Amino acid sequence: MSDHNVRNASTTEGLPVSISIAPTLQKLNVPAESSLVDGRIVLISLICIALAVAAALIAQGLMHLIWMITRFSFYGEFSWGYITPPLTDVSWTVLFIPVVGGVIVGFMARYGSKAIRGHGIPEAMEQVLLHQSRIPARVTFLKPLSSAVAIGTGGPFGAEGPIIATGGALGSLIGQIMRTTAAERKTLLAAGAAAGMSATFGSPVSALLLAVELLLFEFRPRSLIPVALATATAAGVRIAFDGVDPVFPMPDLTQPGEIALALYVLLGTIVGVISVLVTRAVYAIEDAFEHLPVHWMWWPAIGAVVVGVVGYFAPRTLGVGYYNISQLLSFGSSTEPAHFTLAFVGFLCVMKFISWSIALGSGTSGGTLAPLFTIGGAMGLLLGGAFNWLVPEAQIDLRVAALVGMAAIFAGASRALLASVVFAFETTLQPLGLLPLLGGCTASFLVSALLMRNTIMTEKIARRGVRVPAEYSADILEQISVGEVASTDVVCLRDSQNVGQVLTWMNSAGAAASHQGFPVVDENGFLVGVVTRRQLLDPLAPKEELVTKLIQRPSKVVYPDSTLRAAADHMVNHEIGRLPVIARNGPPKVVGIITRSDVLAAHRRRLIEAKL
Repeated sequence: MSDHNVRNASTTEGLPVSISIAPTLQKLNVPAESSLVDGRIVLISLICIALAVAAALIAQGLMHLIWMITRFSFYGEFSWGYITPPLTDVSWTVLFIPVVGGVIVGFMARYGSKAIRGHGIPEAMEQVLLHQSRIPARVTFLKPLSSAVAIGTGGPFGAEGPIIATGGALGSLIGQIMRTTAAERKTLLAAGAAAGMSATFGSPVSALLLAVELLLFEFRPRSLIPVALATATAAGVRIAFDGVDPVFPMPDLTQPGEIALALYVLLGTIVGVISVLVTRAVYAIEDAFEHLPVHWMWWPAIGAVVVGVVGYFAPRTLGVGYYNISQLLSFGSSTEPAHFTLAFVGFLCVMKFISWSIALGSGTSGGTLAPLFTIGGAMGLLLGGAFNWLVPEAQIDLRVAALVGMAAIFAGASRALLASVVFAFETTLQPLGLLPLLGGCTASFLVSALLMRNTIMTEKIARRGVRVPAEYSADILEQISVGEVASTDVVCLRDSQNVGQVLTWMNSAGAAASHQGFPVVDENGFLVGVVTRRQLLDPLAPKEELVTKLIQRPSKVVYPDSTLRAAADHMVNHEIGRLPVIARNGPPKVVGIITRSDVLAAHRRRLIEAKL
């Protein structure tokens, strides 16, 4: 900045011309240089890898615990081996087994932790947004135990929700035990949750995307790297136990034609509407339970009455039901039961929805992904059959229709678009399904966003006043440099002036003297320090004292090539409203000044870009 840009108060002969700037150079406080990653990320990544191994082992343990409780509840046997609730010849005892499980879960929620209620992801989102990712330690073991009881006694839930919640709780617990920042705890929570999903379905990429879309609320290397390593590790552990076969195997697909592709998009649109109706129905049922004249501890048992009755007439609605999804995706193959017709699929879809929605609305412990996949897959299959009847030349593949319906209902209900598309691919390993999936899921996402403000994951916490980020965009303050908006017409004081001279100037200078802070420079325009208006007007300040004597702390400055984000953070960290801008190289010559108003004005670019 040239000397004519420095406005001085009147000078007095005989005052010192300058003071040494060497100490000032040592005391300058500039924003820390930001970087994509640092050495701390390596430590967090290593912790996330170990966390992923633990989450994958927990996933294996929870599945075996569910099988053990299922075997004991329905067959009176003790074993850890794979088992499902009876699919045929159901005994009348099925009417009471879910109720017993509901009573146990209710007691665990009341006397253990209320946080075990629900399907896990909304609760984890709330902890991230409101409580700096701190989940109570007891949830780490109460959530999987309560879910195992609920699902093992016939609850129509998936095991993935509790596993995701448990992994997230374990990550949060590690973050609380260690010395971590809130951002690092969020990363650990997301890594544990994503590892749980990856360990359940063998879907590391979609688990990572789900963490980004529903838990991290950001797309930055500092969180992506640890979470990605965690999901890859968890998938590797799952392979060691269960092999490399996809969770939902289906026959090889063929490339769909143009008409079929258009109908898959239409199918996704219809399923998007259904996802909105399903979400509203679930929360309407939850609201109805709120009006019951009994303590919420008993609600899971009341919901379990419906589970038992529905299970008696439709045994396939009981338990996790991953086998239902596999058979929907293999519809028409030789491995499918003879009674698995379109009419039976429609019956299963309705009964699963009734059982799951009422059980979930009762506040019991369980997951939503598997039930949604079952309902969406069945709807896709039925719509595919209708399209083949209406437009025979389209040659809709019913298996692809089921796949699109399965992914589209989750894309519409949760708005996790990318996670939905990639999940359907990873769990089937059918690349020719990607194009129909992308079109169908995007259409469902669009319809859901138009018709519904919140999602099945966010409605509950939105009602509590929590605002959940729904859009992720580049920070406008990161895209603008300080030099672009800083004022170069800087009102400065000379280091040779005393307080009395400055006060005389302030009384006569008008608007130029109305600022709350003034840089103090020497005769070369090099920064010596900053004094505030309050310091100058202090009645105890001697009038003959040099203004440099009022400088009490190192100067907070910023460089022209620093980002506005760095400048804004610097202001907040030091509770100041303006920063001198100094040249990066050489002596600290003042070349401008930036204020809070300048930072806010930078958002004008974003607003202009959004206008037509």
